[in-house]
Amino acid sequence: MPFYLKGVDVVPEVSKCGSALIVLCRFCPAASLAMRNDQPYIEFFRRFLKTESYEQYIKTMRSRLEKEGLNTDVFQGNLLNFIICMWTSGQHKKFLERAQQYEALVVMGCESAYEYVCDIVKSTDCRVFKGMESEGVFNAIPKFRWPLTISLELFSVTPMLYQKKKE
Repeated sequence: MPFYLKGVDVVPEVSKCGSALIVLCRFCPAASLAMRNDQPYIEFFRRFLKTESYEQYIKTMRSRLEKEGLNTDVFQGNLLNFIICMWTSGQHKKFLERAQQYEALVVMGCESAYEYVCDIVKSTDCRVFKGMESEGVFNAIPKFRWPLTISLELFSVTPMLYQKKKE
């Protein structure tokens, strides 16, 4: 079920920390930004599985954080760990080791991805921020062009309600 996401300006809040790791989910955020910007989701031969509008968004966020004096980096899964909410136990461990080196984590994904990251790092001092929020669940019409380019045309968004976990 793909979520239609929009960016959240977390830079003012995250800039109060000394370092930030941007944690990427590669499906819903990339698809959402591609549709919002009317750009291809996948250009297989040009960018493989990276979406231009998403990469630009991440680059801009990093640049803004670095201008505020933060040390930043990006954590992204491999082909097996493409989507945060489906990380393997090995990816879990790898992420936790990396996350402990940063004061702030900015989760680029849905609320489920945010909660998942919070659960992984709950034993650390890391502050976790939502870099995106859901507007709803989207339906899209895929459009194929040669050579192996896939664009998504937004068909509809079904609103949803996020209920924070009870502690």
